[in-house]
Amino acid sequence: MQSAEPRPAGRPRNPDLDKAILAAAEQQLGEAGYAGMSLESIAAAAGTTVPSVRRRYRNKSEVVVAVIESLRIESIPASAGSPREQVLAILRNFHVNLSRRNSMAVLGSLLSEEHRYPELLDAFRKRLVEPRRATLRQALGSGIRAGDLPRSADPEVLASMLIGAFYARYIATADLPHDLPESALQQVWPMTPRKRER
Repeated sequence: MQSAEPRPAGRPRNPDLDKAILAAAEQQLGEAGYAGMSLESIAAAAGTTVPSVRRRYRNKSEVVVAVIESLRIESIPASAGSPREQVLAILRNFHVNLSRRNSMAVLGSLLSEEHRYPELLDAFRKRLVEPRRATLRQALGSGIRAGDLPRSADPEVLASMLIGAFYARYIATADLPHDLPESALQQVWPMTPRKRER
C-alpha cells in the first residue's frame, strides 16, 4: 500500500484540519473498526467535507495508514550509551507511544480486521513494529557480544519478552505503570552485569 502522491500546488492546507481529520479517523477506527468507518463519517466528525478529506487521502485505507503513522509520537532514540541503556531508552520510548490515547484500541481494530484487511496490519508491522524490534534486537545483540547477557540468549526472543510485557500488563490490568520499562528490563537484564562466560 502506497502513501498518497503529492498533490498539485494550490491553496495551503490547514494543519488544524489535518489533525482533526486524523483524530476523527483514529477515534472511529478504535470504536467502529475499519469496516464501520467511512470518508463521510470521518469528514462529519472532523467538521469538514468529503472533498476536503479526499484532497489529503485518496481512500479510506490511506487515512488509516496515516493514522498508523501518527501513533508514533516520539521517534525511536538514536544509539547512545551502553547497550543496556539503549534497550531501556527504546522501552521508554515504546511506553510513551503505547500510552497514547487510542493506541491500544487502534491495534485491537487492526487485529480484528486482519482476515478481511490484512494490508492494514501489515502497514502497522512495517511502519511501527519492525523498526522498533530491529533497533531492540541490535542493542540486545550488543549486550550478548559484550558478555553482559548469556551467549546462548536469542535477541529475537528477548525482544518479544520485553515488548510482550507491555501488552500482557495492559490486557491484565488496563494499566501501564510509569516504571514498567525499568521493571521489565530488570527481569531480563539485571543492573549488575553477568560475569563474562568463559
